[in-house]
Order: sequence, then C-alpha cells, then structure tokens
Amino acid sequence: MNRILIRNVSLEGRQCDMLLAEGKILKIGSIHEAADQVLDAKGLTALPGLFDMHVHFRDPGLTYKEDIHTGAAAALAGGVTGVACMPNTKPPIDAPETVRYILEQASDTGVQVHPVGCITQGIQGKALCDYAALMDAGVRAISDDGRPVESDQLLRKAMQESLRNGLLIISHCEDLKIINGGIMHKGKISEQLGVKGMDRASEDSITAREIRLAEETGSRIHIAHVSTAGSVELIRQAKARGVKVTCETCPHYFLLTEEKLLARDADFRMNPPLREESDRLAVEQGVCDGTIDCIVTDHAPHSAEEKADFETAPNGVVGLETSLAATLTGLYHTGKLTLTDIVRLMAETPRRLLGLPVPQLAEGADADLILVDLNESWTVDPAKLHSKSHNTVFKGMTLQGRVHTTITGGEIRFQYNKD
Repeated sequence: MNRILIRNVSLEGRQCDMLLAEGKILKIGSIHEAADQVLDAKGLTALPGLFDMHVHFRDPGLTYKEDIHTGAAAALAGGVTGVACMPNTKPPIDAPETVRYILEQASDTGVQVHPVGCITQGIQGKALCDYAALMDAGVRAISDDGRPVESDQLLRKAMQESLRNGLLIISHCEDLKIINGGIMHKGKISEQLGVKGMDRASEDSITAREIRLAEETGSRIHIAHVSTAGSVELIRQAKARGVKVTCETCPHYFLLTEEKLLARDADFRMNPPLREESDRLAVEQGVCDGTIDCIVTDHAPHSAEEKADFETAPNGVVGLETSLAATLTGLYHTGKLTLTDIVRLMAETPRRLLGLPVPQLAEGADADLILVDLNESWTVDPAKLHSKSHNTVFKGMTLQGRVHTTITGGEIRFQYNKD
C-alpha cells in the first residue's frame, strides 16, 4: 500500500495536509503520520483532476501524429485525468472492437479514456451505427466530429434514438457547402492573404438546425467548439426557452483572433477557425455568463511535415498541456472567473454531461487530483510538450499557472521537472 502525504497544500482557501492511501483521500487536516512519499506542496493549490470531453488521440490508424499513450502523457502534464476521444480515427469508432481496443490501450495510462462512438457508420452520413452495441462496449456519447450529419432526417432519427438510450450527441456544426474549401475565417485577414475563407454563417446555420431538431424532439444536443458570436447567442436564447442544449469552447477562441494568421503559420489553423475580436469577446462572455458549459481543447495533433505549408496543411492544434494555464491566464488572473468556476467548466460539467462520477476533494473520495501553482509564469516551448505533435497556438506565449503534480488512483502519474 503506497501512502502519499501532501503537506502544506492550499485546498479551498485553507492550508492543510492530505494523506492518500489505497487510491483514496484518507485524511485532510494537520497530519503527523508516516508515508511512503511526502510531497511539500507549499505554494500549490489542490484541484480535482480535469476532464477534456473533446480530444483526438489519433489511435487507431494515425499514430504517427499521436497514440493513446502519448496523448495520455500530454493530458497528465496538463492536469487532465479524463478525456473523451473523438471517433474520426482509421478505422472510425463505429464498432465495438474499436472501442475495446482503445479501452485496452488506455488501461495502464492513469487517464480515464472514454471513446466517443460515431453517429453514422464510417462517418459517412448514410446509416446510423448500432448504438446498443457501442454502448455495451462502453460508449457514452456519439459524434461525427470532423463533419456534420448533413441529413436532417438522419440526425432527427439519431436524436430520437438518444432519447431512448441516453447517449449524448456531440455536433460538429459546419455547413460544408458554405465552407467550400475555406481554410481560415472569412474576413479582412483572409482577403489580405488572398486565401479562401470560412464564413461564420457555416457554424451558425448548423447550430440553429441542431437546436431546432433538439427542440422538436426533446432530446439533448451538445454543440462542439463554439467560435462565433452568432452561435453563442443562438445557444443562449435556446437555453432560455428550455431547449436541452449544451456546448463547449476552447481557450484559443476566447484568447486569440484571426490576426494570428497574418504570420501564414499553419499552427494557427484549426476548424472552426480563429475569428474576429467581436467573436472572441462573445465567446468569452458566453463562458463567463454560463451560456458555454465546458472548456475543452479539441486537441488535434499533426506532424511538423503536415503543418509545413500554410495553405495545404490540415486543420488542428494541440492543447492538453496548455488548457488550464491558458484559462487561468485569460479568465482567472483577469478576475473574470473564480477558481470554482474553472473547476466547474473543466472538471465537473464535462463529466456530468457524460454521466460520469465527479471527483471530490474530501475524505473517502478517490485520489484523483492535481497540484497547481496558480501564479507561476512560464513560456510555452513546443519542443517540451509530451504530445508527439507540437502544433500549439500558444508557442512562445507566457502563461500564468502550471501543473506540478497529477495523481490518479492514488498514484503520482506526472511531476513537473524544472530541469
């Protein structure tokens, strides 16, 4: 039995010790007992392990970008102890065998990895998957992430099924006809660079459709990676009407704008894209007023070779190792959110949406926690990331807040090494 004693940690505003044993938080208070490991946590704050409900681990099939073990290592370094991984792998997660493969690969990582199943077979938008079989294998949510379900009729049928089986539908809101080959936000910067843009109407139109279908069927719908002022307002109004809509966004959408694309650097290209300052402000407001339910990363690794050409590179950025620091920098240290708000957005609500237990920092609870220096400033060096891929939008930026230790199952899974 490995006993870990954490000394002098800040927990909900008070200084205390924590004793961990047999995968549980055994005691909290002033503790004078022997332990196998003693951590001096002076200056550090204990938080529940975070949960990112939108990541791409590229496994199976695209493991030169990332695999489940390197993705999990990146998660642990960012204080993320649970993830939901999207199904656009090769093969897609549309069969129980693929779900079981992912769960088996993840079993020794220290990260709770929850595969998201496909809405349609092969993400082809033609026929629904066997949801009962996917659920039996361990799936709690379904998505055709990377593209929308284009058929209203098919999506309505999936929503009706979700009323019976409880699966959460996660929607990638993008009208492919409007996008038509665009590679960044359609606006003054795309015009200046002479490249095809992605009109925000693409996101807004599908967001409106998903809300309409959810309202008509009475089912739940979760809108992925919200990036526009229009989508935020649509969701806000729908919630006020009682529609069962929830949504997520990523730190880059409330911290950065299309101006980053002036460098013609594909590491700043993702889908949906960085947008205008008015959108950034609207997304930030949506996070702060509760319209947006979760902060995720849409962690999407690509190799340096793939990202080398600005115009032909695939969309996507990594984010697991910077998400908490970026959120603390942009929203906590600016006084826009409290630490309680951030825990709700990044640890509690994502788990609740998927019907998972929410970690508690209390005696008798599972030892699933992180130790964070809320004030430590550091500069993001892509070469030091644990992911196989280094395509981060925060490269060279100074962030405030660093994860020092991540503990899952009562075991230390990550410790920051200054060297």
